[in-house]
Amino acid sequence: MYRSVYDLRTFYNSPLGLAVQRILDRRIAGLWPDANGLRVMGCGYAVPYLNRYCAQAERVIAMMPARLGADTWPKDGKNVVYLSEGFGLPIENASVDRILLVHHLEYSEQLQPSLHEMWRVLKPNGRILVVVPNRSSLWARVEWSPFGHGSPFSLSQLCFFLRENLFVQERTQSALFMPPFKFSFFMRSANFIEHLGRAVLPIAAGVHIIEASKQVYAGVDKGSGSKVLAYKPGLFGGPPPAVPVPQNYTS
Repeated sequence: MYRSVYDLRTFYNSPLGLAVQRILDRRIAGLWPDANGLRVMGCGYAVPYLNRYCAQAERVIAMMPARLGADTWPKDGKNVVYLSEGFGLPIENASVDRILLVHHLEYSEQLQPSLHEMWRVLKPNGRILVVVPNRSSLWARVEWSPFGHGSPFSLSQLCFFLRENLFVQERTQSALFMPPFKFSFFMRSANFIEHLGRAVLPIAAGVHIIEASKQVYAGVDKGSGSKVLAYKPGLFGGPPPAVPVPQNYTS
């Protein structure tokens, strides 16, 4: 069972975990190639995929939920990991440019409040990138993998939850076509299997990757500017005519 952050770290330090990390890291980098001058936050256990942004982003932080515990990161620098109780984030409103969610939503016990917090701390032009297990994949059925725990999603379910919580879907991808087998053959052939799976059997992907932007409602329309005639004393030479009251009217 993946009940702590140390279980996740152990998986990503294994040969299969390193192969998974290389596959997903390339896909994330394809969607977010750089983060120059941006504030980037990872939620869940996203630290394996945040390393590339440390040298270019204005700031990189990582949130780990209290139920999983926290691990210090990066190993060769000042710790930037914080522990979050419940779904609240101790971050000011509209202060983060990019949020990467890995091993987060499928483990979340309160999905809607968690997404509301993401919306709150994200800047108006900010983006989130969600990586979740595909409900119909083999990866969601093997318990020795972190993708086999929590609540996996179908693509339509994930899009619905994002839309209901004021996010606009921008781009969608599928990844991790390598089967969850601990055989060196599959790990050596991971790149080939990934390209083949995307072209031949996209439904077999192990994870869904969705980029979404923060939906900010537009202000009230001021109107077209067309003029509407209104009564003004003296404009037509006197007050408007009185409305006659019927003789049988009683108050």
